[in-house]
Amino acid sequence: MAQIIADRRDIDFVLYEQFKVDELTNHDRYAEFNRKTFDLIISEARNLAVKEILPTFAEGDREGARFENGQVKVPACYHRPYKLMREGEWTAMIADPELGGQGLPRSIAQAASEYFIGANYACALYAAVGHAAGELIEYFGTEKQKQIFLKKMYTGQWSGTMQLTEPQAGSDVGALTTTAVKNPDGTYTLTGNKIFITGGDHDLAENIIHPVLARIEGAPKGTRGISLFIVPKIWVNDDGSLGQPNDIVCTGIEEKLGIHGSATCAMALGSKGKCRGWLLGEENKGMRVMFHMMNAARLAVGLIGMMCGSAAYLYAANYAKERLQGRDLTRIADQEAPQVPIIQHPDVRRMLLWMKSHVDGMRSLAYYITWLFDQEVCTDDKEEKARYQGLIDLLTPVFKSYCSDRGFDICVEALQVYGGYGYTQEYPVEQLLRDCKIASIYEGTNGIQAMDLLGRKLGMKGGAVVLDFFQQIQKTTDEAARIESLKALATKLDEAVKRLGEVAMHLGTTAMSPDVKAAFAFAKPFLDVFGDVCVAWMLLWRANIAAAQLEKGAKSKDKAFYEGQLQTAKYFINAIVPITMGKMDAIAAGDPAPMEIPEAAFGG
Repeated sequence: MAQIIADRRDIDFVLYEQFKVDELTNHDRYAEFNRKTFDLIISEARNLAVKEILPTFAEGDREGARFENGQVKVPACYHRPYKLMREGEWTAMIADPELGGQGLPRSIAQAASEYFIGANYACALYAAVGHAAGELIEYFGTEKQKQIFLKKMYTGQWSGTMQLTEPQAGSDVGALTTTAVKNPDGTYTLTGNKIFITGGDHDLAENIIHPVLARIEGAPKGTRGISLFIVPKIWVNDDGSLGQPNDIVCTGIEEKLGIHGSATCAMALGSKGKCRGWLLGEENKGMRVMFHMMNAARLAVGLIGMMCGSAAYLYAANYAKERLQGRDLTRIADQEAPQVPIIQHPDVRRMLLWMKSHVDGMRSLAYYITWLFDQEVCTDDKEEKARYQGLIDLLTPVFKSYCSDRGFDICVEALQVYGGYGYTQEYPVEQLLRDCKIASIYEGTNGIQAMDLLGRKLGMKGGAVVLDFFQQIQKTTDEAARIESLKALATKLDEAVKRLGEVAMHLGTTAMSPDVKAAFAFAKPFLDVFGDVCVAWMLLWRANIAAAQLEKGAKSKDKAFYEGQLQTAKYFINAIVPITMGKMDAIAAGDPAPMEIPEAAFGG
């Protein structure tokens, strides 16, 4: 079990063969690193994950976070991994070393995270959220705010959250009612209630810094009147020392389907009239600031879905190789035939290949987006920066939604491979399934991501961004068309991309007509087929590399891996993409039934 929480061979393939991440060391920003250093960092992350985080997986789930006497206690077994992650500087891997980080490229930090998340993401998240909240201060805070907060948040001495959601304002953030009143000393007094706050309170860090969305008295209604505030659990003095507890408290934690060790808190601000905070950024510009964190969080959630799915697939594949059950299909009537590992049964192999194809494609898509980030910070060309950012913006809702959905589906399929044992707590896949499900819900439900893709992202720069995306796929299919064994696959992917463009244009036009609601009824199916095309692209890209390696005479230890890349691409493009094409036909047909059915017909 401990050896298969992430696939190092595949990670190395994606890092060094597909995206050539070691070439980043040619840039001044990463000149101190080399491939050997990157490999050592990933190996150390694996050791920490296997030896310290993985043992908390089942134990932390069964103990869970607890709310006792107004305080939140995390599972006792989480304390040592948190301490070790702090000491190893794993809490802010991409941050400047002067601020307590490692200064790593995002791609290498992501590879390390595969192990942390695959081991137990309910535990690992506590060490990551301080950096996520701290980035808001780094990018939008004053020099004094940076001086006071950054290093302590990046090193995990202080933790962080993201406080948006209220009982009446979930996805509709503009409906929030938390208020802020400016004080003579420049601070603000806040009053309100927040719910579903991950890590809103816990006993791992000495302080928790809350970025809180609120409306200053007299500000416009809706999102354009929202500001963002830095609200510490314990007040921070001007010299950075801790003062008295602030009037922001947890009033309870949720009992959830999964991630039991993660404290999901309801928070009360100003119940005694003494909750204070500092403005972060400009008044009424809070959503612009918070979207930086939200977009990063959406990519992180997509990673969680992918990584949970990857771990579940690896567990299932290992189990299928060891579990003896039934006779070989060709000897089914032979009562003397021995039992065989279930991986020899055709239906199990189909399930495993379905899982593998999605995991491989999603991993490559994850690292492609991260590669875009790394390229963006390494270029001074403004046009190139804008191009990379445009592709990131386009793919963010697709990645968040598709990977969280498919990650959960993979967990379901992995449980099926285990049979009855999978439904028990004796094996890890039932917990992975439970822990993974929230990824399709938080940081903007997947339906919201689909609306974002259709309503905003497809039309960016007059459609130039999505056109650029299609051109990137064309480079891969052009290369594949020159390889005899991949030529047919290239043709099929070209056809899928052409059809996706047609459907996108159709939906975009419909969305600007009186039939706007009918168009958005198909937004989520459209995002799903967009994701399928992304996965097919990544798998064909992988196959191009594998075919070249086999042609050159790959080492015997690598032949099965490369041959697996060819078969995986062949399976997905020949068996899954035709289904995708059918879904695109249904989207283009645009049956209006979802909008025409009477509400009363839904029952209840």
